[in-house]
Amino acid sequence: MNAQRIISAVVGIAAGLLVAFVFFGDFGNEDTATSADNKSKAEKVFVPYGELDDYYMLASGGHSGQLFVYGVPSMRKIRTVPVFTPDPATGYGYDKESKEMLGDYTWGDFHHPAVSETEGDYDGEFLFANDVGNNRVAAVDLGIFHTVDIMDLPNMGGPHAGVFLTSNTEYIALPTRFARPLGGEYASLDKYEEEYKGVVSMTTFDKKKKEFDLAFQIVLPPWSYDLSDAGKKDSSDWIVMTTYNTEFATTNLEINASQNDRDYIVMINWKKLEKAVADGKYDDVNGAKMVDPRDVKGAIYAVPVAKSPHGVDVTPDGTRFIASGKLAPLMTVFSFEKAFDAIEKGDFDDEKFGIPILPYEDVMEREVDPPGALGPLHTQFDDKGHAYNTMFISSEVVKWKVDTGEVIDRKPSYYSPGHASAAEGDTVDPDGKWLVALNKIAKDNFLSVGPSHPESMDLYDISGEEMEHIMAAPVDPEPHYAQIIHRDKIKPKKLYEKDEDRPNSVWSVDDAHIERKGDEVHVYGVALRSRFVFDAKAERPDAVTVKQGDKVFFHMTNIDLDQDITHGFGINDYNLNFEVQPGQTSTLEFVADKAGTYPIYCTNFCSALHQEMSGYLLVEPK
Repeated sequence: MNAQRIISAVVGIAAGLLVAFVFFGDFGNEDTATSADNKSKAEKVFVPYGELDDYYMLASGGHSGQLFVYGVPSMRKIRTVPVFTPDPATGYGYDKESKEMLGDYTWGDFHHPAVSETEGDYDGEFLFANDVGNNRVAAVDLGIFHTVDIMDLPNMGGPHAGVFLTSNTEYIALPTRFARPLGGEYASLDKYEEEYKGVVSMTTFDKKKKEFDLAFQIVLPPWSYDLSDAGKKDSSDWIVMTTYNTEFATTNLEINASQNDRDYIVMINWKKLEKAVADGKYDDVNGAKMVDPRDVKGAIYAVPVAKSPHGVDVTPDGTRFIASGKLAPLMTVFSFEKAFDAIEKGDFDDEKFGIPILPYEDVMEREVDPPGALGPLHTQFDDKGHAYNTMFISSEVVKWKVDTGEVIDRKPSYYSPGHASAAEGDTVDPDGKWLVALNKIAKDNFLSVGPSHPESMDLYDISGEEMEHIMAAPVDPEPHYAQIIHRDKIKPKKLYEKDEDRPNSVWSVDDAHIERKGDEVHVYGVALRSRFVFDAKAERPDAVTVKQGDKVFFHMTNIDLDQDITHGFGINDYNLNFEVQPGQTSTLEFVADKAGTYPIYCTNFCSALHQEMSGYLLVEPK
């Protein structure tokens, strides 16, 4: 970066800090912000009692492993949905089903949520999540806002570049961030180029069974794959991914992985690879069907891009993909049509690691370089042909025309935005109403909670020619990405449907009973306002007596078929708690290894007699 760039960066950051001070200063002072302006902004986000937000914002919870649900435009947090991390408040990770899904893991690093799509538009049925830390993919049923499946992914090294979806959710694609030997086996870093690999997992999801399957994996050179997107409409057979560390550095990546002037956008035709796998052209690698796109004609190409790119995003019409360079202060617009023409002509610059390289000048449509804007990371879109880019270093959002590259507007963010999310902004049909910048730093915008401040989110009204910064809201921990979907597309259930054939369920108080099977005790109980019934015929129907060492199963059904009447189930001193939603059956499984008397109580307030909703677990000593 030259001296002029450094000066521009300093000036840009200083300007951002000044505007932030003004905006967050004394709102009663006419010199900082007029009361009329503040009233106008407040009215835009005010959702009166009895009315609802227009949009859901579904945000990743980063290293918390959770999904955060917000309303837009109010920016009110509505719900935390546990995905990769146990949650004692809901009992997620304590009941049998969720405990089995989580396995031995107690945390996850959730970066990029993706809502299921039909014809390139959100359909609001499921949300998919990646776990960078432990190589997993999860599905959240948006009818109940509950995680329904988690799958481990072999041969991976942190699926940071996923998840992203093909246009009809044919595949949930997850490229790896870290190159490693297949299966994670030991190999010296001196053998990096020979033994280490990049991998993309192409997973499928059965909506009826609510289950994942690993369709196949794609083996790639040992570059780092940062972010990705799928084509739309005429480009829907393709996926694009940013790369860095094409230098094959194995230490001090901050310096050694930034030596080359250019890295690459990798283009993969997943349709051709799907056919190759169907034709048996794959190797079995640790239980996965592994296909090498370099062995399939026309399946993989690379396009040079400014070094160390981060985001790559496909335009709503599917004609272009836009790359944002962390170290080069510009956005590069590439044309799918130009890429296809170069491929048709066989016009290749070179070959790297067996991948044909398309000429940069032949595929690039334009470079967009707003003066003083530094650190572009991600691109979102509206319904009027505009793109919106977050600028991490100069702390701003830049609005520009995709067709011409003309910069239309710039507004500060508070501070250092990473991703941004626009209303329906990843679809073929964006709404163009709201944009949220997901910032990495909050500084002193909120009440201090010690050295570690919350991250923050900025809400912008993007419906007019100029963006309007409306408000900032704290969020903790770091949201890497979010998608904003109109409320009409999500159809949440009011309660679980009554199903008398559901295994382990009991639907009347009179049917509650206890069965002993050897050293197993199965309790088929019910929860209702305001009592537990474990054995209707027992003298004390709300008490369970077992022997020390017994394996105990509490199969509890909430027979209060009334929305929002959730019952909790906690066992004192046994470190166990879970909840049962209206109409739901859940199983708590544990070994009664401690003799004694242990109160059972409802941990979720459910009625005026909530305190009285209790019972006992009695464990007879050996």
